[in-house]
Amino acid sequence: MLERKIQAQLDTWKATTGRKSLVVHGARQVGKTFAIERFGKERYQELLTINFKETPSAAGIFRGDLTVDAMVTALRFRYPHLAIAPGRTLLFLDEIQECPEAITSLKFWTLDGRYDVIASGSMLGIDYQRPSSYPVGYLDYLTLKGLDFEEFLWAQGFGADLIASIRQCFERCEPVPPAVHESLMAQFRIFCALGGMPEVIQTYEDTKDVRAADAVQRALLQGYLYDIAHYANAQEKIKAERCFLSIAGQLLAKENHKFQYKLLEKGGKAAKYYSSVDWLTRADIAMTSTTVSAAAYDLTDYEIEGNFRLYCSDLSLLLAMRDFGLKQAIVEDSLSGNTRGGLYESFIADALHKSGHVLHFQRNESTKRELDFLVQRDGRVIPVEVKSGRSATNSLSALMRGDQRIDLAYKVADANVGKGENGVITIPHYMAMYI
Repeated sequence: MLERKIQAQLDTWKATTGRKSLVVHGARQVGKTFAIERFGKERYQELLTINFKETPSAAGIFRGDLTVDAMVTALRFRYPHLAIAPGRTLLFLDEIQECPEAITSLKFWTLDGRYDVIASGSMLGIDYQRPSSYPVGYLDYLTLKGLDFEEFLWAQGFGADLIASIRQCFERCEPVPPAVHESLMAQFRIFCALGGMPEVIQTYEDTKDVRAADAVQRALLQGYLYDIAHYANAQEKIKAERCFLSIAGQLLAKENHKFQYKLLEKGGKAAKYYSSVDWLTRADIAMTSTTVSAAAYDLTDYEIEGNFRLYCSDLSLLLAMRDFGLKQAIVEDSLSGNTRGGLYESFIADALHKSGHVLHFQRNESTKRELDFLVQRDGRVIPVEVKSGRSATNSLSALMRGDQRIDLAYKVADANVGKGENGVITIPHYMAMYI
């Protein structure tokens, strides 16, 4: 059983006085249903799960009066073997996007306050087929993404003490013991070849076979393509699929990783395709990193509209877009050229995204200097430069010399922890999750 950080977050929600109904959102197959049902079984006397895709007739419960007493009566008639008692029962409304009335009911569960209700589903950011919206102000939210590297280490049997010592090395800017460092780099490359989708990780844990995990990755990719076909409106289906499937080529086949519409079709323009990119990000299928004109707080004030990089929401999807040989090269550390640079940039984008960062970058087209990532924390901007090997960080060094507002920056490289000049800290790739 894969341990997930969301279990502690769900416990925190349950312990909160006056808690609201909870919506857990995230991409398909990231483990939302499993995590919530596990929580319900472990923390409540009863769990009632209604999956509106599996049992669409259950939507009838929410088509009458939406008073809590009326809904509870209807639930008890449909599920007579359950008590559905305040404080004892967790009501889990899964795939709730299929039942607009159930979405509306969340407000009334919150206002009543007697029952704990969690809702979840795929495509919660897509509104094309949903006439009702989520009741603003009456809900708490949690986001679940694929496994991060720390969760992967838990699955590999790395103990809490060892993982705590790794974080301590990051915080103290101290090198990791060489033998541990080499082991972690090897584990990180395996993780990058697998990605963080739970079924992929579990398959690898059960079989220790990357090829078996590869088959799961490809099935998941097909599932995502099905979701695009199923949920996108008629004007977006083909365009959104074309944008999504172009991600690997945009990142791995060229030096400049800026998303280019001309690679989608001859003469491709933002006017035609930007709405499709927006659809992919709201559907949690992809994520963007937007370029900025200055490395200054607040980065959103300096965004250059329409200039961005596009990444898959999880590495599992990106790797499924390429031949199995790419995974083998990652594990064996034999990548080269633009592919190596693009992949390592994607690895760090994945880590920063799963840590909750909104991603930005900066690129000077005349000097070709660029900062791979800019993130914000505690009111300050932190540059992050990614190196697939151990080469110098000319762009980062120039920024640190010339901008007194920037007092901390990270070089993420195939190297151990170390402190350089001008506040630049070198960390190994696997520590990007701690930025």
